[in-house]
Amino acid sequence: MPKTESELTALLDRLDINYTLFRHPPLYTVEESQLLRPDMPGGHGKCLFVKDKKGRLGLFVVEESKRVDLKSCADRFGLGRLSFGSADKMEQLLGVKPGSVTPFALINCPATDKCAPPLIVALDQTLLDLDPVHFHPLHNEATLAIHPLDLLRFLSHLGHTPLIHNF
Repeated sequence: MPKTESELTALLDRLDINYTLFRHPPLYTVEESQLLRPDMPGGHGKCLFVKDKKGRLGLFVVEESKRVDLKSCADRFGLGRLSFGSADKMEQLLGVKPGSVTPFALINCPATDKCAPPLIVALDQTLLDLDPVHFHPLHNEATLAIHPLDLLRFLSHLGHTPLIHNF
């Protein structure tokens, strides 16, 4: 079973990671988010779940205003031609639905899990320069704000070392 928001926040608490949680109506796109979210200083991210022709998977965590050139990313990360991964595969691997993709979903896919397929995690350098950074907490009816170094610590706890890239 995929983890819940309360399991995520319990892990953040155990790791002594500070966060702020904002509740809001369901948001499915960056555009909706920009219109409906309350004033939240810092950076806001978007996440792209991608796959290449050989079935290799990636989670690209990018500052929300950036356009992502998938061809450039494929070259940069040693992948074949990239396309978006299916909703079914995303739910199976990350335990979230489209519109809720988040780096926090990696709680459902720790790198130490021998059953999980390899997953390339890439993080936008821009997000590391913003404080806090905001992502959904496994669903799209809230936003969780966290310091970018704490996000890295969270990912490290799960065994993920993201590739840092200026998208």
